[in-house]
Amino acid sequence: MKRTKSFIALALSAAMTMVFALTGCGVQNAEAPVQSAPETNVEEAESTSAETENTDTEKKVYKVGICNYVDDASLNQIVENIEAGLKEAGDKYGVEFAVSLDNCNADAAVMNQIISNFEADQVDLMVGVATPVAMAMQAATEENGIPVVFAAVSDPLGTGLVESMDAPGSNVTGTSDALDTAAIMNLITAVNPDIKKVGLLYDLGQDASTAAIASAKEYLDGKGIEYVEHTGTTNDEVLLAAQAMVADGVEAVFTPTDNTIMTAELSIYETLAEAGIPHYTGADSFALNGAFLGYGVDYANLGLETADMIAELLVNGSDPASTAVRTFDNGTATVNTETCEAIGLDFETVKSAITPFCTKVQEITTAESFE
Repeated sequence: MKRTKSFIALALSAAMTMVFALTGCGVQNAEAPVQSAPETNVEEAESTSAETENTDTEKKVYKVGICNYVDDASLNQIVENIEAGLKEAGDKYGVEFAVSLDNCNADAAVMNQIISNFEADQVDLMVGVATPVAMAMQAATEENGIPVVFAAVSDPLGTGLVESMDAPGSNVTGTSDALDTAAIMNLITAVNPDIKKVGLLYDLGQDASTAAIASAKEYLDGKGIEYVEHTGTTNDEVLLAAQAMVADGVEAVFTPTDNTIMTAELSIYETLAEAGIPHYTGADSFALNGAFLGYGVDYANLGLETADMIAELLVNGSDPASTAVRTFDNGTATVNTETCEAIGLDFETVKSAITPFCTKVQEITTAESFE
């Protein structure tokens, strides 16, 4: 009996010990302080987030200095498309092209000052629109080696800008609007197979005209067609030259990609149209400004291709010395239908005559600039 009581007491004691142990655990957990999350400074978090975002979205910036030679429809069209092309390339490569644009208006002193400004601004690349600007940039960068991309240079090899069209050999390369003069001569004789006298209108100081005029003379000599030359370096001189063409009794006038004549086209087209003389020229922008016909390079496309070259050099690290000069097929004839009617020609008849010598014939009407 005593053994039974003793056993029961021992069991009760063990049970009570267990209960107290369990109760003790429960109390300890209940009274333990709750570990709160560390406090976050909202401003610091936002700042850190912004810094991370800026790091993720920060773009490499390339500084590009563009100098346009003169304010005319052809060159302005090139510049506009270079800017548009660089915007597109920036989006494509995730970079930014910071463009500084200026126009020297054919003033050599202003041109050199613009180039000096580009150097002072430490641009990554210079763009020379037209031959005189390209040559000035070439001279200015011989020592510092800043890459130069030219646009609308008719004879890069003849002017010494490049050693060869495929391998320029220095820090200078670009796009050429070299003109197939014989192709335009073919259009003249297609419209008027019996033509006897052609006027050559250009600026003696324009390098773009030198090779083209020589080629035109060679063609006309070969066909036994007489020609007269009149030149001008200002709008007033070009107008006088156009009037002289009328007095000389020419049956057509030819002008290559000459920026001086391009600038004066709005001043002379009516003089020639009233005399019934078609003006054949080396770019569609002449026709936009009133010339009868423009044939040759698509300057909008030339501008886009120039922008593509700039991106290749700056973003992809291409070497100008081994980056081939880009040239373009001549094949599109742009006819000003208003001028066509004014000189007494039927557009459909003209189109039929010149189509065999063109890849495309398109219409245009007179305006100061492209839309």
